Amino acid sequence: MTLEIASCTYGYRRRDIILRDFSYRVPDGLTVLLGPNGAGKSTLLKLAASVVQPSSGRVTLDGMDAGTAKFRQAVAWMPQDIVSMPSLTAREYVAYVGWLKGMTRRDAWSEARRALHRVELTDKSNIKSGQLSGGQLRRVGVAAALVHGARVLLLDEPTAGMDPHQRRVFRDTLSSLVSDGVRILLSTHDVADLAEEAHHVTVLNGGRVLQHGNTDAFFAHTPPGTVAGRAAEAAYTEILSRQGVSTA
Repeated sequence: MTLEIASCTYGYRRRDIILRDFSYRVPDGLTVLLGPNGAGKSTLLKLAASVVQPSSGRVTLDGMDAGTAKFRQAVAWMPQDIVSMPSLTAREYVAYVGWLKGMTRRDAWSEARRALHRVELTDKSNIKSGQLSGGQLRRVGVAAALVHGARVLLLDEPTAGMDPHQRRVFRDTLSSLVSDGVRILLSTHDVADLAEEAHHVTVLNGGRVLQHGNTDAFFAHTPPGTVAGRAAEAAYTEILSRQGVSTA
């Protein structure tokens, strides 16, 4: 499924334009979206998810306009801040999101169990979401994004607050989803996070795409002599510096 942003302009106020005449197509596989604070990463994800509407331009999924019921069922968005619903258990939380996406209550309840299993939170199904740790709550957020069988996942800082074990579970989940043909666009501040496992890397700054291509094209920017294990960070810094962007 092809999710495309075509010539979109968006700003919170008329003079505060974040994306101007911006075009982007979500590639297949896993794409990591990098950029400094204020680059427009979260805005891009919100536009793609039809959470916000552009003042001009068009967002489509295989030619289908954003905002339609079929679009919302096919595209899932996990925001940067996951808000707990203290009165709901983890399973109720995920099922509620599924219901909001148009699932029947029975299907939402059944699929919530499967979604929590995929992120290894079956043992927390009956725990109130307000009692979960930050990392566990983010995994509940991932499960909520998975519950309705979306074909495109838009994830904003999904690994924030996760410990090493939780990150491993998350990586395994992403690999499984990509194998099933799901397209994933993932925003992160951790430059090394998933960069070597991604199929594509997009670097954004000031509402402009500075670099977009496969992972090899991204790492080709790594300066000679870079210390082992720092290639992703070095390549990212090099791309920004060539555009005159301060990394201090």
